[in-house]
Amino acid sequence: MFISASTGCYSHLKFEDACQQLADLEYDRIELTLSDQGDDFTIASIIEDPDAAVSRCRNATRLSICAINITSEMKPDEFPSLFKFAKLLKITQVTIPSLELGTPFNDETDRLKKLVTLATQDGIRLSLKTQIGRLTEDPHTATELCGAVKGLGLTLDPTHYTCGPHREQDYDIVFPFTTHVHFRDSTPDQMQVSVGLGEIDYSRIITGLKRYDYRRAFSVDMIPSLSDPNSLGLEMRKLRMLLESLL
Repeated sequence: MFISASTGCYSHLKFEDACQQLADLEYDRIELTLSDQGDDFTIASIIEDPDAAVSRCRNATRLSICAINITSEMKPDEFPSLFKFAKLLKITQVTIPSLELGTPFNDETDRLKKLVTLATQDGIRLSLKTQIGRLTEDPHTATELCGAVKGLGLTLDPTHYTCGPHREQDYDIVFPFTTHVHFRDSTPDQMQVSVGLGEIDYSRIITGLKRYDYRRAFSVDMIPSLSDPNSLGLEMRKLRMLLESLL
């Protein structure tokens, strides 16, 4: 098990500057957060020229890139280029959002079976983020998707089970399917609070995942719009040190 940090924590900065910030905070592994928003390092730029995107990553940082987090929905024909990009960087973990609530279950499983097949061919683990407003906002539905699609994993973001409509449910049932984790501190009323003031039980989650031989990343994934720019670095350092003490 190891700790990483997401470039999404500094999505308001240029990609290279975000990488430098994470290095300055003494993270040695990073997760690329990619969306279709903005005009810097977008999904579209990677799809257009995966090789150029790989070069940009290598020039931007010497930190190990351990995962990719896709925050926007992608078209089916865009995934081969994304997986090529990941493979060239030797990234084996890719997170995508599940489809929105209301999507027929079978439609989503059909989509995911095709994507998992593509990802597996490139040696990539594909996982769905547990997320409010998506099919995975219910931990039971999230596990059912994994049961229906062989090889599919989950990126556990406990914030969405702490704040979401299923906050009273026990989400330990997702642990056997978890291949990646996103952490920040949260309460039932606030998606992000100062580290130590929330209700995320990091120790319980880490211990629970150990029972299933989890050996992968715990990625610090702050939400910039809910962060004080003057204290973001301090909060990220605090969470890194807390997680290190638990591993």
